Amino acid sequence: MRNYKICKNCIMDTSDSKIRFDEYGICDHCNNYYDHILPKWKTLNTDKLLKLADRIKKDSKNNDFDCIIGLSGGLDSSYTAYIAKEIMGLRPLLFHVDAGWNTQQAVSNIEKVVNGLDLDLYTEVINWREMRDLQLSFLYSQIPDQDLPQDYAFFSALYKFARKYKVKYVLTGSNFSTECCREPEEWGAYIGIDTKLVNSIHKKYGSNQLNTFPLIDVVKYKLIYRYFYGMKVVYPCNYVDYNKDDVENKLSKIWGWQKFKHKHHESRFTRFFEDYWLIKKFGYDKRRAHLSSLILTGQMKREDAMERVTKQEMSDEFHSKEFKYVSSKLEISESELRKIFNGENKTYKSYSNNKWLINLGKNFLIKTGIEKRNIR
Repeated sequence: MRNYKICKNCIMDTSDSKIRFDEYGICDHCNNYYDHILPKWKTLNTDKLLKLADRIKKDSKNNDFDCIIGLSGGLDSSYTAYIAKEIMGLRPLLFHVDAGWNTQQAVSNIEKVVNGLDLDLYTEVINWREMRDLQLSFLYSQIPDQDLPQDYAFFSALYKFARKYKVKYVLTGSNFSTECCREPEEWGAYIGIDTKLVNSIHKKYGSNQLNTFPLIDVVKYKLIYRYFYGMKVVYPCNYVDYNKDDVENKLSKIWGWQKFKHKHHESRFTRFFEDYWLIKKFGYDKRRAHLSSLILTGQMKREDAMERVTKQEMSDEFHSKEFKYVSSKLEISESELRKIFNGENKTYKSYSNNKWLINLGKNFLIKTGIEKRNIR
């Protein structure tokens, strides 16, 4: 077994089984940031952002909306909406997918963004019977990638809607400022939309048909939608000075927007999964990647991040209540959910998948420089 080691620059460690260190004890996540992201990333590039806005307006002049933005109520998507309307001068449609797990804070923030910017919001509600069945299937599969059902619903629904109404530009909150250190794939961060994996897991553990569940495979998402239909993904947060604390304070001041305890806490299930299930069952703490991103971009001191990960974001009492809530929401007993939790851990390799195809696309994006983050 590999000896424990932690990066001397960030807080990524050997819980990432593929992490590599140089002779100075600096990890490959850090070196990738310094070698491939930072040299080509201009954090304040208003001219390029406004030129991009002009192009979007020109291409969308005959449409009701210039672009579409997936809005979760979290910081990245909320700030993207602000940039689109207030800085770029666009007419974005805000699109929200309700998968049944919204926190009240997320709902409140969405309302504040919509009203504050005077924009239209479309909400797609996922059939709960199907959502529940797929989530239970993934829990029984024992793989760490428990948020794939929600993620797939979010992305697939947005892209299908955009395609249906001929919205060409998708603005995303994905960014380097808070996400330059990507979570390792083994930490429940499976890359791409793999319908073969979903169908394999659901066929084995599911009991209902997924008749309405939105699902597009990686070929449609990465190739057909983008290159045949001409849809484009834009990352506005990479063109502005994006300091997490400053932006949280800004949105709070102008709209009464409420900051979350930690990243991805908009969803009650994701909060439970990342703060409890993934850490306790698999030993993976995604905060290491999240906080390492803030260290690399100068927004957090390493010693503060080190101290942060020694403590839980939420109390044991809170997790106990959430365990009860999740089991009740999924309509199984606490003992059944505990039985799943104590079961033998597996990976996607235990099921049929299209990983080879996803890796092919991933390697192409890395080699061509389109994808600059350290993805593996």
